[in-house]
Amino acid sequence: MLPELTVTVVGTVPRQPSELQSADSPLGRARVARGWSQDKVVRALLLLADNWDWQIASESSLKVYISDWERGARRPGETYRVLLSTLYRATPEELGFTAQRRDTAGDDLRARVNDLAAMVERLTSALSAAQGATA
Repeated sequence: MLPELTVTVVGTVPRQPSELQSADSPLGRARVARGWSQDKVVRALLLLADNWDWQIASESSLKVYISDWERGARRPGETYRVLLSTLYRATPEELGFTAQRRDTAGDDLRARVNDLAAMVERLTSALSAAQGATA
């Protein structure tokens, strides 16, 4: 029979770096498991969407969205669920997208409006840049 081993921690327990802390959600745990900060997720989402020629929210908006998604304050729309599943190489179920209650019509509409607002923002920026280049 093996002797029972115990460990005593002396001093303070080391804390996880703040950029790697997340809400206790499947999406947050997926990010932290890879050692990624929310900023890295934002950059990766922008690169992936650009590679696929998809229009998504701006960098500053994505920072807010990721925090909200990880905390469960809002749910990502279909576009973002596909991007996040691809980015994390996980199924929607593994990221907690189907485990929660089914989106109501209002939630679905809100997600679509957010996606459209992001697209308008990107198109407006592109138009402004194009007008500046021709002036």
